Amino acid sequence: MSVAIPNRYAAPLAIALVVLVFVACMPVNGVFSPDGRVEVRLGVDAAGLPGYEVRYSGRAVVSWSRLGLVFVDNESRPGRYRVIGSDRVSRERTWEQPWGERRIVRDRHNELLTTFAGEHGDEFQVRVRVFDDGVGFRYELGGEGDTAIAAELTGINIVGPATAWWQPADGKVRYEHLYRSSSLGDMEAAHTPVTVVRDDGIHLAVHEAALVDYAAYSLVPVGDGFRTRLRPWSDGIAVRTKRPFVSPWRTIQLAPDASGLIDSDLILNLNEPNRLGDVSWIEPGKYAGIWWEMHLGLKTWEEGPRHGATTGHAKRYVDFAADNGLSGVLVEGWNKGWHGPFSYTEAAGDFDLAEVARYARERGVYLVGHHETYGDVPSYVTQMGEAFDVLAAAGVPQVKTGYVADAGQLRRIGKDGTQSREWHDGQYFVGHLLDNVRAAAERRIAVNTHEPVKDTGLRRTYPNWLTREGSRGQEFAIWGETPNPPEHTVVLAHTRLLGGPMDFTPGMFDLHPVRDHKPRRIQTTLAKQLALYVVLYSPMQMVPDLPENYARHPDAFRFIVDVPTDWEESTALAGEVGDYVVIARRERGGDDWYLGAITDEQARTVTVPLAMLDEGIDYVAEIYRDGSDAHWDTNPYAIAIERRALDHEFVLELTLAAGGGTAIRFRPQKEAEEE
Repeated sequence: MSVAIPNRYAAPLAIALVVLVFVACMPVNGVFSPDGRVEVRLGVDAAGLPGYEVRYSGRAVVSWSRLGLVFVDNESRPGRYRVIGSDRVSRERTWEQPWGERRIVRDRHNELLTTFAGEHGDEFQVRVRVFDDGVGFRYELGGEGDTAIAAELTGINIVGPATAWWQPADGKVRYEHLYRSSSLGDMEAAHTPVTVVRDDGIHLAVHEAALVDYAAYSLVPVGDGFRTRLRPWSDGIAVRTKRPFVSPWRTIQLAPDASGLIDSDLILNLNEPNRLGDVSWIEPGKYAGIWWEMHLGLKTWEEGPRHGATTGHAKRYVDFAADNGLSGVLVEGWNKGWHGPFSYTEAAGDFDLAEVARYARERGVYLVGHHETYGDVPSYVTQMGEAFDVLAAAGVPQVKTGYVADAGQLRRIGKDGTQSREWHDGQYFVGHLLDNVRAAAERRIAVNTHEPVKDTGLRRTYPNWLTREGSRGQEFAIWGETPNPPEHTVVLAHTRLLGGPMDFTPGMFDLHPVRDHKPRRIQTTLAKQLALYVVLYSPMQMVPDLPENYARHPDAFRFIVDVPTDWEESTALAGEVGDYVVIARRERGGDDWYLGAITDEQARTVTVPLAMLDEGIDYVAEIYRDGSDAHWDTNPYAIAIERRALDHEFVLELTLAAGGGTAIRFRPQKEAEEE
């Protein structure tokens, strides 16, 4: 085996001969996935610089790319490196999620730990894990004491030609841009996940896993490739940490098609196991809430004549939730301080927290608390423990946090009292969010983070981190001049959702809402809103629209009442990035399957075999599909609801309208007849 040296390192013949001798003498490390399709090679190039390359099914997918870290204060100096050691291990095991897309996760990988030594005495290790569905690698450094990282040298030079789906990393750094598609050469700095489809059909997604005590990275074009760029502190330093330390995993998911990316468990498998112990108190489910009225301008978060979170109004939402089998009710605007500063321990004058919580329990529903910070993290931190104590005392088992901030920057106060503004994806906020989740877990409270750092699979380690936002949610459908287009949710399934669950808030039934006295458009059909509950995974799904809007479509609302949010297994059945997607999920602890199919602005017919259904069982399919003349723009409410008998050998033809979808519940026929 030899290290591939790309053309840009080519040299005159005399130098090339020296390089050949050097490569022949140096240790070269390679590791394959268990199925042999994925290969990673590590070594040093002609200049003595560490690097790696990745191949899939014998084809190069990541060409020779740099490895390394740059430290502050000359902690490391440029120089030649050599490989001085390696260790290998193979693992195959399964583990159980307390909640998730699938209950049992298989972890099968081969691991290679390579040690690089520099000519100035510095040393670092790269640990690589190669799975059948991709690669993860991280840096590991020994020693002791404080250390500061200025930058990473990590390259991820994707081999094209290919099309990428990405969202800009610069400007308003809150992951709430629309995704763009372009050639690799036309990409700008991008948040991950970045999803790439090569012209030869290979699909890959670049992201990271286990982002702890480190800065998030974006993928930045450099020359004819890409480099990881860490989001720095306000003083320019990327990461402050202590030795020994490990970095987050840099991940490259690989698949022959779009469905393979969705079915990958690589991100979860690279995170540490559950550290919370017993988590039986965590309850996935669906929740209604005092939320959409504020976005429509009908109610206000702050106290006043149109205050939304009053005791009486909250009880009306509790009744709606209880009457329809929903688990919880979110109450935004319950606390004092919406004109500043916030109090997270005092209820507004017209809201009785204890009484509403009592009434909810009486009706078999729980409250979902709310902590909005407006980016003032220090003020929140000073109250955070007591704030969670208040919720715990009232029996509130979940909280939605929010970090809306101008230009995507958060307030910070240093130990010396100086103030600064820090980015949403820097080390400061990465650390705060984990502190927040841990503090909540101590009180048996689960967290739904909005305006978060991107999801990197930490829900495995901290299962009370139920879900998060981290991309354009449904509220953008009525905001500004660029509403979510029909393709947006399809793109999310193949990009943002590869990182983990998203609180998108599907289920809007008024597709012509009015905001600021202006008519708006939610660019989907009604059937697509139902299908989103299956396609866009979250263990806590909101039922966000006004109760009276659901009352206008009771037959369609039935699907929202029925669909679970916790799954025994999930499988992507079909799809193309940015065009359409079909996903099926089996309810946890039951026999019913659910299917969601959505498309972009193009109407299409999709053929879907139902091989995931159990053999020997006859099913009744309860189908919610676009009507024959449905169209997101001209006729969004046209929906057909029908039942048909079928089994696992049946092949469905799904006709999806422009901006449309199909939602299906498959029930064993015997169970359906007994009801």
